[in-house]
Amino acid sequence: MKATIVTVGDEILIGQIVDTNSGIIAKSLDKIGISVYEMRSITDDKNHILKTLSSLQNKVDIVIITGGLGPTKDDITKKTLCEYFEDELVSDSKVLDHVTQLIEHYFKRPITQLNKDQALVPSKCEVLFNQLGTAPGMWMQKENTVFISLPGVPYEMKYLMKNEVIPKLIAKFERPFIIHKTLLTYGVGESLLAERIENWEDNLPEMIKLAYLPSPGRVRLRLTARGKEEELLQNELKIQIEKLQPLISDCLVGFEEDETIEVVLGRLLTEKTLTIATAESCTGGKIASKITSVSGSSNYFKGSVVSYATEAKIDVLGVSQDLINQHSVVSAAVVEEMALKAQEIFKTDFAIATTGNAGPNKGDADAEIGTVFIAIATPKGVFSEEFNFGQPREKVIDRTVNKGLEIIYKEILKNY
Repeated sequence: MKATIVTVGDEILIGQIVDTNSGIIAKSLDKIGISVYEMRSITDDKNHILKTLSSLQNKVDIVIITGGLGPTKDDITKKTLCEYFEDELVSDSKVLDHVTQLIEHYFKRPITQLNKDQALVPSKCEVLFNQLGTAPGMWMQKENTVFISLPGVPYEMKYLMKNEVIPKLIAKFERPFIIHKTLLTYGVGESLLAERIENWEDNLPEMIKLAYLPSPGRVRLRLTARGKEEELLQNELKIQIEKLQPLISDCLVGFEEDETIEVVLGRLLTEKTLTIATAESCTGGKIASKITSVSGSSNYFKGSVVSYATEAKIDVLGVSQDLINQHSVVSAAVVEEMALKAQEIFKTDFAIATTGNAGPNKGDADAEIGTVFIAIATPKGVFSEEFNFGQPREKVIDRTVNKGLEIIYKEILKNY
């Protein structure tokens, strides 16, 4: 089964907003065995919309359209659907009652004709009731293709996908099983990882495909099994993962779909009842932000000092001026002292510290741009590692954050 996702709106095409709807819809479809064939973003133009619908007719099983359903004149999706299906707009009483309730009782103002027009839908459509907003979803079919139109507001779209669209798709279509298993690795680049597991990858059964999903400091290995027998797929995935694990045991940190290093680290700290703090210079608090993005992190994360300027390292953390003068602010000696001071201030088991030249200018140190020192203070002492992450600045910072989390995760896993 194949689906195409179409987003309608000039605001996407000019970069004013980022299309997050397509990703959410794609994940929802994938979970029920429907493959997304393509994603398109098109302008708010009647002829463009008509041409798009026509080009997809009978080419895919499902077309999901988001956007263009608001009350203003530039929202033309409903009228264009009417033209494509040779239909007319009629008022839906249930939707009109809901819109009236929202406007008059929730927003406390008189309902206008534009508001009432939100209840207009093509007479041939099946209305997908939108409990969270005024624009209803619409389900229509022409020959072999189902067309589903949803509002562009993300939380309204999510509600309709979960409560209206997915149940109807499950009831209507017989679908294959699609099962993903994602392994999260840190510290080994994509090409080196591919060389290491090449023989295993070459011998994967036809029902299982492997995808490499690299990002700074990490590579996710996604196994996708597709077929009609769920139990067979699950068993084969288990067999292949058991073969893969010994090949990547030194860099494997997680198994769950979309699980990040900060989630894995948080679980490890919780299991071992350990605490952590950070002292950050070149990363500007991003390590702390990653750690605290996890629900329940207050149980193990105690605080952070963003000592961006040299003065802050001295006045706030308590790193000595003599140490900085002797070794430079970007050095192993200084970053280790930063980690120890954070550990002392917050009374934690562990602390991560960073200092470096992220660029494009050198700042207070003469170290080469891209040079970063990461230190880990542990109950047994402190150690640091030096890296050069090159350029640009964003890459240096992202790789430092990921590498710091990777180092402390492996340190705790190995020794505590």
